Amino acid sequence: MKILAVDCTAKPASVAVLEDGKVLSSAYTNTGLTHSQTLVPMVDSALRDAQLSLDTIDYYAINAGPGSFTGVRIGVAALKGLVFSEEKNCVPVSTLESMAYNVAGLPGSEDYVVCPAMDARRNQVYTAAFQWEEGEVHRLMEDKAIPIPELLEALEAFGLPVLFVGDGASLCYTAAAETTLDATLAPEQLRYQNAVAVAACAAAKLEAGESPVGSDDILPVYLRAPQAERELKKRKEQEQ
Repeated sequence: MKILAVDCTAKPASVAVLEDGKVLSSAYTNTGLTHSQTLVPMVDSALRDAQLSLDTIDYYAINAGPGSFTGVRIGVAALKGLVFSEEKNCVPVSTLESMAYNVAGLPGSEDYVVCPAMDARRNQVYTAAFQWEEGEVHRLMEDKAIPIPELLEALEAFGLPVLFVGDGASLCYTAAAETTLDATLAPEQLRYQNAVAVAACAAAKLEAGESPVGSDDILPVYLRAPQAERELKKRKEQEQ
């Protein structure tokens, strides 16, 4: 089973090609260029390095959100452009769930609640919670956008040490120092979104019997309205 995976939900972008769990090629960039400039060339490079073409790919996986509004839109649009047929061979995954696969299977990882946290500004994070158990990632908390203190309170209820990943991990880790939560930061090289983890997450879903979808069925997941919409709503409420 060959999977081409894409992520551009934050400032970095990455692409990976996996076959039956083996990483054939991967590309990662964090240069500051827009994803519209980097993503398609990265896909071409990853396929070339894997000595494959698009028509040899069995499934296409993508982090469909949450994340940067612009990045999520670009990623979804790019994948739709790559998948020419009407075949149902796409696997959209949660950005937060895929980040749990960065650390899944590491020694001692079963002892932690893995908490992906993406900085949503204004002391809020996009977050969820997972646990690695018996070779599988199990969801403990649904994806949501919440204030950091509310997240820490929810994590304390699990009664287990917490391993933070994501670009909001350090914010949560710092805030956790003021609580009784036993918190740890994932290593820098395992902390952020990565297309290899996206492919691993997609493969797990397929193996569990989840059905792939057509490219038309992939929709961006934002969890909250864009800032412009929130500010417009706020102004209208103030005018009433």
